[in-house]
Amino acid sequence: MANSKVSMKLLIDNSKVRRVLFAEASKDCVDFLFNILSLPVATIIRLLREEGMEGSLPNLYKSLEDLNDTYLLPNQNKDAFLKPVAPVSSSSVPLLALPAAQIQKKFYRCNTCTNNGFCNSYNYVSEDPRATCPSCSKVMNLRLSYVDPPAMEAASKEGGLVKGVVTYMVMDDLVIKPMSTISSITMLNKFNVKEVGSLEEKVVDLGMNEAIKLLKTSLETNIVLTTVFC
Repeated sequence: MANSKVSMKLLIDNSKVRRVLFAEASKDCVDFLFNILSLPVATIIRLLREEGMEGSLPNLYKSLEDLNDTYLLPNQNKDAFLKPVAPVSSSSVPLLALPAAQIQKKFYRCNTCTNNGFCNSYNYVSEDPRATCPSCSKVMNLRLSYVDPPAMEAASKEGGLVKGVVTYMVMDDLVIKPMSTISSITMLNKFNVKEVGSLEEKVVDLGMNEAIKLLKTSLETNIVLTTVFC
């Protein structure tokens, strides 16, 4: 990973109320933003609790967090719900590289089938060591060693989600689309910009802190870039 941050160039209108008209963004930045959609709900709650997330979801999260393990089934782990592992992006700049809980997978098979050759069936596996083998009716309590699958090769050497040969336009409300000279002029006309001198370019970096602010603000308003960066 070359960098831990990405950047985008904001076009700000200072003529009346200071506002972001749109931003010019590269592939890495767009991948960064789109990866927000892959975050599990529990991860979003965990990120925003310290920012003062409203509503009842934080209460639901804390209820499970405070629940004594005594009340959980033997094959269940609270971290699987509280700290779910988000899909891994192949982008060179991953969004929110959080220390996710490593959920250790456990599988069991019939001890009789393996050691004594009493049962000729090797097709049954369980996540619960109390399960009964359908073939010989013995307890399936022999722990197996889980092997992670090989990492999938990226379909493209670029990695990530979108193509890198395009410059993208990110609107204040996080609408994202390919950018062109014509689309830029169209946006200036749409916002009724009369004086080019009132426009300001500003390059901003997006890291962990900015990502959390963008996430929180996107749940509260449609003027996301203006609220976060202006």
